[in-house]
Amino acid sequence: MKLDRREVFSTMAYFGMALLVAGLVRYSVQEIVTSPTRWILIAGGALLLAGAAGSAREIAGYFTSRSGKLGTNTAVLLLAVVAILAVLNFLGVRHSKRFDWTAEKLFTLSDQTRKVVSGLQKDVRVIHFDRTGNNDPLHEVVGEYEHLSRHLTFQTVDPQQHPDLARQYGARRMGEIVVASGSRTEHLEDMSEQTLTNAVLKVTRETAKTVCMVEGHGESSLENTEAAGFAAAQKALQGENFEVKPLNLVRASSVPAECSVVVVAGPKNAFFPQEADALGKYLNGGGQALVLVDPATDPGLNALFSDWNILVDQKTVIDVSGAGQMIGLGALVPLVTTYGAHPITKNFDRSMTVFPLARPVKQADKQKSDPAVTELLLTSQESWAETDLKENGGKPKFDPGVDDQGPVSLGVAAEKKLEGKTARLVVIGNSRFATNEALHHVPNRDLFLNTVDWLALDEDLISIRPKSPANRHLALSVAQQNMFFWFSLVLLPGVALVTGFVIWWNRR
Repeated sequence: MKLDRREVFSTMAYFGMALLVAGLVRYSVQEIVTSPTRWILIAGGALLLAGAAGSAREIAGYFTSRSGKLGTNTAVLLLAVVAILAVLNFLGVRHSKRFDWTAEKLFTLSDQTRKVVSGLQKDVRVIHFDRTGNNDPLHEVVGEYEHLSRHLTFQTVDPQQHPDLARQYGARRMGEIVVASGSRTEHLEDMSEQTLTNAVLKVTRETAKTVCMVEGHGESSLENTEAAGFAAAQKALQGENFEVKPLNLVRASSVPAECSVVVVAGPKNAFFPQEADALGKYLNGGGQALVLVDPATDPGLNALFSDWNILVDQKTVIDVSGAGQMIGLGALVPLVTTYGAHPITKNFDRSMTVFPLARPVKQADKQKSDPAVTELLLTSQESWAETDLKENGGKPKFDPGVDDQGPVSLGVAAEKKLEGKTARLVVIGNSRFATNEALHHVPNRDLFLNTVDWLALDEDLISIRPKSPANRHLALSVAQQNMFFWFSLVLLPGVALVTGFVIWWNRR
């Protein structure tokens, strides 16, 4: 059997092209020219050139024909398009620009991260103990941090090739991430902006400040993981490098010096006079405290509040704006979208905080300027401070002259300048906004942590923290909900039915 010369060279050319494609595919997967890949590309190129040389007469005849000329023009256009795309891709790699179009800016570094990283004064190493080549997504995340500060660096270390480094940093498993600064290290099990930023905070802060949570008056436990507990608050504070300790003022008789911030969260029973005095002396000596007081309770701290020009009202705040109903909340859960001008709430313009069952807390005498008091949290115009919830069968109704029309202040921040010291006090008429059931709501968490940061004199950490994907709701008032119902479920279908009936009647 005699082989046709043209078929032989044509087969060589096709086989050569197949080898070239296989070699390029190997290179795109491995991102490195290995020895087998190199020989596959060389063999493919040689076969393609040999096939083309052996078919030179046929190729020349094809290009001089009419169909060949048209095909050549098409090929040139395709090559031009490919070249333009290659140039654009090259420019995109060399001069990349990213855009985050998500509503919550989920893929943009948070304000807190930018403050923490750009303010670094110590060198921080982020070490990923894994096989090299497995760190591309991680490097993309940490790369954003590296752009903010020359003090932060990232590297991947194969623990099998460098067991000495794995032992030095205590890495015990493949994929472990270690954040190190000096002799201090933090080990991360999962990688996210929040965990990495908190780890950077922990290894660079000189000492952890202490938050003392007062107990002994019916406050919920720090270890309580149920809805009304403060386990989530404790975890959030620890994530910001605070130590959290319980404080019993009866046993201690005074606030220990180690307490950077004292938190009184939802006391159900009154303080003993000596406890109230101890808290007052602590504040007047330059201390800082956060007091969360729920409706229908009397912690016995009115004298302290009066000394700070703060009025904690006995009424209950009602919110009938309808916004809460869209997310399953009633009128007894006021929502706040308006905030006072203060470091705690300076970035809260578009945030909504939730306060299940709250009481008014406001500046007692607006003519006094010392201490400086700022009303932080203001409800909507469609709210009021209710005097008696039992009236009207328990259904809230605004009574002019008796109830206070909104906006209603739910919390204040006060500051006293003392000799060489600054005393600060924040009072909020609700404790449930910081409990396990509500702290998962990101603005609530930010409000709580920002308040503690401000009280701890860590104003550089006050910020909006890393976000989480949120369920998005369209907030409609009751009137808008009714209009939507009648228009979409009654009017539009009715028009369609009437129109159809008229057309049928005319054509029958």
